[in-house]
Amino acid sequence: MNTFPEARVCPPDRRMPALALLSLLQFLIAVDVTVVNVALPTIGGQFHAPTASLSWVVTGYTLVGGGLLLLGGRVTDLLGRRRMFLLGAALFALASLAAGLAPDLPTLIGARFAQGAGEALASPAAMSLIALLFPEPRERAKALGIWGGISASGLVAGVLLSGVITELLHWRWIFGINVPLAALVLLITPRLVPADGPRVRTERLDLPGAVLLTAGPLSLVYGVLESAPWAIAAGALLLIAFVAVEARTKHPLVPLSFFAHRTRAVANAVTILLSAALSTAFFLLTLYMQDVLSLGPLRAGLAFLPFCAVLLLVITQVPRLIGAIGVKHTALVGLALTAAGLAWLARLPDEGAYAVDVLPGMVGVAAGMGVGLLALQNAALQGVGEHDAGTAAGVQRSVDQLGGSLGLAVLVGVAVGDAGVDGFRTAFLYALIGVVAAAVGLLLAARDEAAPDS
Repeated sequence: MNTFPEARVCPPDRRMPALALLSLLQFLIAVDVTVVNVALPTIGGQFHAPTASLSWVVTGYTLVGGGLLLLGGRVTDLLGRRRMFLLGAALFALASLAAGLAPDLPTLIGARFAQGAGEALASPAAMSLIALLFPEPRERAKALGIWGGISASGLVAGVLLSGVITELLHWRWIFGINVPLAALVLLITPRLVPADGPRVRTERLDLPGAVLLTAGPLSLVYGVLESAPWAIAAGALLLIAFVAVEARTKHPLVPLSFFAHRTRAVANAVTILLSAALSTAFFLLTLYMQDVLSLGPLRAGLAFLPFCAVLLLVITQVPRLIGAIGVKHTALVGLALTAAGLAWLARLPDEGAYAVDVLPGMVGVAAGMGVGLLALQNAALQGVGEHDAGTAAGVQRSVDQLGGSLGLAVLVGVAVGDAGVDGFRTAFLYALIGVVAAAVGLLLAARDEAAPDS
């Protein structure tokens, strides 16, 4: 029986168009994770900015988004999913416009922070709307597969679009294209997605928790990128303080009891390590193809097309795989495929060839990403209801974002610390170790859960 009122009032013939609309905004959000990479040298030249400052144009977006996602998920549960989706889409559109018109680097970085805040509202709202609009496990897995596949494709499309737009138009248009498409989402969503019921906010929002969860990772990444031990220590203390606040506050962002659900807790922990490996592989492959294989920005973007094709193909099979072997075993298949791809990339030669040295590892990582992340998304939403769907979605998206950002900072720091391609190989090896550890942890958790009570 369907226990979600919002799903009951949505006519069946509107659910797929609504899913397409939710996925469109998520595609734009994902595009903006990678769309600035190729354009960074041009932006730095115009603003006369050093590389260290430019890095915040990339990491600031994902760190602020990831840090505020739990708050976004909680606000979604309290104030309404459609309301928060529309508010997040509007903030994302306005911030994109500000980024495209930015007169200097600080303004651009501030606009990127605001884009992240828009994502923090829109993404968990969209994910929880999907969970409620498609309450049956099989159809939910299929819907999340479509949403996740479009989102993942946005990461690849961002690289290609960045090269094309920067070369043929101007870097400012990498942000400008968001505005009309986000406006389209704002106009059509009220026609397809049912209105929220009346909401009475009876709980106070945990703003201290949101601040600590955002400031902690920002401090950690700053410490890693700038080799500042004090910032790393401060970031660790801020995250410890976050746990303490969540344990004592009356209305936490996410009750610690939320993680008492074994499947959801393990899924989120594994997501951190898998996202760290995937973000690192994506970033380092881009550098390897441009710096070592001497591919131009446009050719490097085109070189990711097989990645995108494999990802989309695999995603279409994930619901069937989940139905056949279950969510946990599907996640293990994804981790195994990712590990195989990383193992291949950990042997990148100093003078390699795309077809032999890059493509096989890229295909493995793409297949592992499609299978692993979608299975973990489904596991992270197991057992959710009307009262905590937004929180569950916010937690899953937050660990995905923060895991990817922190892992990227640490592993890219390793790569930069070693000379040349040697650093790339070391970073891929450490990413491989992380994924293997995640698989072992998932295996042990599944075995413990399956064991009879003693």
